[in-house]
Amino acid sequence: MHCMGKNDHEAIRAVLGGDKEAFGALVMRHSHSLFRVAFRITGNEADAEDVVQEAFLRGYRKLESFESRSDFGTWIYRIAVHCALDRIKSSRANEASRLAEETDPELDDVQVADLAAGPDRLLLSGEIGALQQTAMQSLTPTERTAFVLRHMEDCSTEEIGAALGIAPNAAKQAVFRAVQKLRFRLATLRVKV
Repeated sequence: MHCMGKNDHEAIRAVLGGDKEAFGALVMRHSHSLFRVAFRITGNEADAEDVVQEAFLRGYRKLESFESRSDFGTWIYRIAVHCALDRIKSSRANEASRLAEETDPELDDVQVADLAAGPDRLLLSGEIGALQQTAMQSLTPTERTAFVLRHMEDCSTEEIGAALGIAPNAAKQAVFRAVQKLRFRLATLRVKV
């Protein structure tokens, strides 16, 4: 998944030795890949930036428990995946409570209609992006993360299982369910548009 140079090990040793500034080298080296996966999971740039910051903060706090024989890039990547998963779970919970308080049941339909605005206002690529984003919202956080890791990050089911803390077979099933749901959701969305 990631390559680990001796520079990572040197930076980790320096941080653990009291040189807090050395952690900046790890941040510089790995922030791009963390942002990429966080953005793909959350679908939101601001959330992705928050996820990256949270992942590095957690990584810094847990650095003493990091085993030097491991790959730091893979380790911090897994932390970022967990942070992104937490973020979309909490977003779902907030959205559910907001909808429960909502008095106008048609409000959601209006918002979706605005997202899928007419061809005179959106380029085709923008419409496709909106459709994909809407379809991704139909997945559970675990399915969404598993799908992103498999089909956008090209991770194996073993890597996905390790990142999510589930068995490889459960990871494979989550990817399968995600693909089935996305196919169905995209088909129904295309019919409506």
